[in-house]
This record gives sequence, C-alpha cells and structure tokens, in this order.
Amino acid sequence: MIFHRLRLINKNQRGFTLIEILVALAITGLITGGITGTIFQVITIEARTSNHMTAVRQVQNAGFWVSRDATMAQTVDLEWQGETPSGSKFPLKLTWTEWDNNEKYEVIYTLQNMIGGPKQLQRQHLTYDADGYEIGNETTILAQYIIPGVGQTRLDFTDGKLTLTVTATVERQSETRTYEVIPRPGM
Repeated sequence: MIFHRLRLINKNQRGFTLIEILVALAITGLITGGITGTIFQVITIEARTSNHMTAVRQVQNAGFWVSRDATMAQTVDLEWQGETPSGSKFPLKLTWTEWDNNEKYEVIYTLQNMIGGPKQLQRQHLTYDADGYEIGNETTILAQYIIPGVGQTRLDFTDGKLTLTVTATVERQSETRTYEVIPRPGM
C-alpha cells in the first residue's frame, strides 16, 4: 500500500524545468564568484599589511640601535672612509670610552648588499681594554630591505646633531622615518 502511494506521488511530479535549473546554477555561480573574490581580496590585503609591518619593524630597529649608540658616543665620524656613491654617508663610526673602567667602544654601521637589490644595515661592535687591546668583536645585521641614497636612507651630522633617515621597502610597501640624536657632551 505504501508503494502504491509513492507511485502516485511520482506520477504527478514533473520535476524542474530547464529554465529553473539554469537560474539556480546562475545564482550559485554568482554567490561562489563573490565569495572567491572576497577571499582573494582578504589574502591580498593581508599580504600588503604583513609587508608594510615588516618594513616598519626594519626601520624601527635601525633607528633604535643607531639612536642608542649615538646617544652614548663621544665622537661621530661619517668621513672616515669617504662618502659612498649613493650619497648615504655610510659607514658611520661612533666611539666612546666608559668612565668607570676606561674600556673603549667602537661601533661601525655599514650598508651591505642583499640579493635582489636592497641593502641590510650591519652593526659591528668592537671593545678595547684600557691598554688598547681588542677584547670583543661582534657583528650583527640589524635591518634588511634598506634603500640607500638621497631622500631614502642617509646620515647627516651637523650642528652637533646626528640625523638618520631610513627607508625600508618590502614588496612595494615602504616605510621612511627620520631620527635625530644629540650625542652626549664631551665631543
């Protein structure tokens, strides 16, 4: 008896028309396309934001270390190896002597080539004892993706103030900041 009723239901149903199926497919396609476009847009924005934050971190790290060392410096020397072709005035040499143990510290900042064009900021920290013997030599890469040159990354030391302008670019996302530091008295 149940089977007889099922047969009657099936006889009276005709199914979907071709137009109804095409409309359903079109609506499904529009919804899927919209969702896919939104997902790609979110991924693109996330990548840009990540690249910009990487550039910001590189610039902040460079500014922190140069400012820290320049604040302690008794001498600032931008001319000790002559000006670079890019006009960035690197390398920077900062020196100071500790008042309690007469150890001499020398920090040299240079821009080194990276694969692909930009440069990396390198910090070499040398320590000498009171007799002038080297007792420490440490080299660290502080920042990457640095773009040297006038209007980009450069140093200037005028009127007792060291000015560092640093630019980092990661996948077309750039960040530029300027740091001004007055070294300690006694220069």
